[in-house]
Amino acid sequence: MKKIPLIILLFSVIGLSVKAQRPIQPTDLLTVFGKVKSEQKITLKLLDSFPKQKVKDLILYNHKGEIKDTVQNMKGVLLKEILAKVDYVYEKPKNLNTFYFVCTASDGYKVVFSWNEIYNTEVGNNLYFITEMKGKSIKDSDQRILLIATSDLKAGRRYVKGLESIEVKQVE
Repeated sequence: MKKIPLIILLFSVIGLSVKAQRPIQPTDLLTVFGKVKSEQKITLKLLDSFPKQKVKDLILYNHKGEIKDTVQNMKGVLLKEILAKVDYVYEKPKNLNTFYFVCTASDGYKVVFSWNEIYNTEVGNNLYFITEMKGKSIKDSDQRILLIATSDLKAGRRYVKGLESIEVKQVE
């Protein structure tokens, strides 16, 4: 008899955890907001207007170092090229050292990049909005808008599908 309440509890917990996971919805529009002079809307059409670079093939690892996926034949636009159109709100240039970017996907998944990481390290030279994957336009992908940091050792942690916003924040 004691097993029945335990089984009910187990199924309840499993049911709640499954319900808590939201599906990743593809996005066609990305909003950049926060510590910026004016909110920016980035569309697939805008991304497509930038020169594309070949992005290296990549094995995606999870936080345990286990292989999750392999992504190949990609082209993309550097995040910092898109962010070049953004005017940040700051008093002195040294304040930019305290800025960070919260990238949020349609399912609520979030990753963070610092201003220095994007503009002052090799990570920024390898942080792409993917415009093509496996020779096909990202417009036809259920992962759009897709952001990936190809220089990360475990790139699966910052492989953001369905990116819908980038909030520019400042450490207080």
